Amino acid sequence: MGDSLETRLAALEAKDEIRELRHRYHQCINEGDTTAIAALFTDDAELDFGYLGRTRGRQKIDQFFGALPDLLTFIKQFIHNHMVVLDGPDRATGVSYMEAKTVSEGRAYVVSGRYDDTYVRTPDGWRFARMDFEPYFSVPFDEGWAVERRLQMGYGED
Repeated sequence: MGDSLETRLAALEAKDEIRELRHRYHQCINEGDTTAIAALFTDDAELDFGYLGRTRGRQKIDQFFGALPDLLTFIKQFIHNHMVVLDGPDRATGVSYMEAKTVSEGRAYVVSGRYDDTYVRTPDGWRFARMDFEPYFSVPFDEGWAVERRLQMGYGED
């Protein structure tokens, strides 16, 4: 409790702004506004979605998300337990859990995983400097996740 009231308030405001950034990302995904996603990242941001793909830089991130409508005809993501740790006034890390319902090539999928993020404060507000997604499962809805091969979405596979 040694921090001043102003310091504590600034920390709470930063965490709230970061959580809003994470929620804006999912709003863009859920509303199909993939053209707005890249603006949530820094110019040199890194993206690692495991078997779904990896890229670096805002332009390539824009291309990555621009391809989503061709791969998924329906996607709704639900974010849970977003925890944020401030690493100073202009850097932070976060963890959140996601469950999604998607349709790919006419087949319904259930997806679950974890996001690990690095955020930086820019003149335009907080942005993602790095976003990693660790998929726990992406399985056809009719099969469920009680199967050995849990990552089956159909693209980026070995």
